[in-house]
Amino acid sequence: MDTEITLKGDRAIEQIPSIKDKALRINLNENIYGTFAEIGAGQETVRHFFRTGGSSGTIAKAMSAYDKDFSDSIYGIEADGRYVTESRLKKMLSHEVNLIEDRLKREKHPSKMFFSYANTVATIDFAKQFKGHGWVGIKYQIEPDEDYNEIIIHIRFKETDARLQQETLGILGVNLIYGAFYKYNDPKRLLRYLYDHLDKDQLEIDTINFSGPRFADVDNRLMSLQLVKNGMTDAVMFNPDGNNILPASILYKKNILALRGSFRPVTKVNMDMYEKSLKMFLEENKVDKDNTLVVFEITLSNLRSDGEIDERDFMDRAELLCSLGQTVMISNFQEYYKVVEYFSNYTKARMGLAMGVNNLIDIFDEKYYRHLSGGILEAFGKLFYRDLKVFLYPMLGEDGEVINSENLKVHPRMKELYKFFKFNGKVIDIDDFDPQHLEIFSREVLKMISKGKPGWEKLLPIGIAELIKKDQLFGYDPNKILETN
Repeated sequence: MDTEITLKGDRAIEQIPSIKDKALRINLNENIYGTFAEIGAGQETVRHFFRTGGSSGTIAKAMSAYDKDFSDSIYGIEADGRYVTESRLKKMLSHEVNLIEDRLKREKHPSKMFFSYANTVATIDFAKQFKGHGWVGIKYQIEPDEDYNEIIIHIRFKETDARLQQETLGILGVNLIYGAFYKYNDPKRLLRYLYDHLDKDQLEIDTINFSGPRFADVDNRLMSLQLVKNGMTDAVMFNPDGNNILPASILYKKNILALRGSFRPVTKVNMDMYEKSLKMFLEENKVDKDNTLVVFEITLSNLRSDGEIDERDFMDRAELLCSLGQTVMISNFQEYYKVVEYFSNYTKARMGLAMGVNNLIDIFDEKYYRHLSGGILEAFGKLFYRDLKVFLYPMLGEDGEVINSENLKVHPRMKELYKFFKFNGKVIDIDDFDPQHLEIFSREVLKMISKGKPGWEKLLPIGIAELIKKDQLFGYDPNKILETN
């Protein structure tokens, strides 16, 4: 009998099944049965199942409605006339699942787990200006009498060759189908396995949403965090309902006001800065209220404690911001110019950044730009070249004086550069602030909550303290003995 030899110093290596093995395992399962509908990049996913053998027990139908009129007659016409959209993908999945249920009777197939895999994709154009993107999803059952689960992702291609993009899409599709059936109990790992036999340089996944009975306990905001944490994308966004939203669609041609912070927890200062800066932003020329989006941004570095990302702590912050009706962005951008550069991919409209004095002083610190060949000037070119203004919230100095754009101190070498931006109206003070708010600091509030000290409630926006107590966020413990001193 052969026994595998292991040597001292060997490390355990996770065995990743090949794409062929994944497709074959699904094909050989007599209960997995469904359809493939792929538009825009060939029938790349289903090709793997046909080639691996045994596909007749898995594939009920494979189709590709390339012609727009054919596509519209099958799935209906989209209100915006576009084809590579989430709503299009959802219509495809629902339509195909309904057909399966209609055409394959349960009496004849009592043990079948039906599924529908679909994608709607645009690969790179001939001019090679737009690399392409797409929506990919699966709607499927784990038990024959159970309701359907759904996993929907949005991808961006990074390769500059259409044929390579097609192959990448095919591998991703197999990974998604395999993960849906065999890794559904661990969505975080399922997410990582989407990159089996793929590289981050080939593909970006910037949106994912899980739904259905098997994912009833999955919080899609946490899945958003995984995308950034795993390096699958640089930034993700979710709406007040907690659903992940495609950044491109919500940022497109919008006026954007961004507030960066730890929001740990969100305090009256944060909300005062938000309300006052938004009021000033809306008074700017070319800023239309109906076309303005406010984004509360948390950077990944702001989520790390002892080098690790505290997911529970992240969810606490997300819950409070969502309860206030805010759109939240999680990013991997440490420097402000990278945030502005990111927004600039989607809009040329006016932008605003609301920040405290300390943040602005940091922006004028050269040490953050040593990795750039053009140093701080390159960063500032990217930051202020766009139609951007900074709305500056004051802070208290050591002697209790109010520090604003007029009397803040930057490094002597940066003094003239700062004066240039200030003179050109790129930095504007928020004058209409509440002086009492200047003495509120998130870190102090957090200490009061965790130590059971009284009085922290009045430092937070209306309703937030009640939410912290109800859900016991940020280490709040109702049984903790209150310190009266």
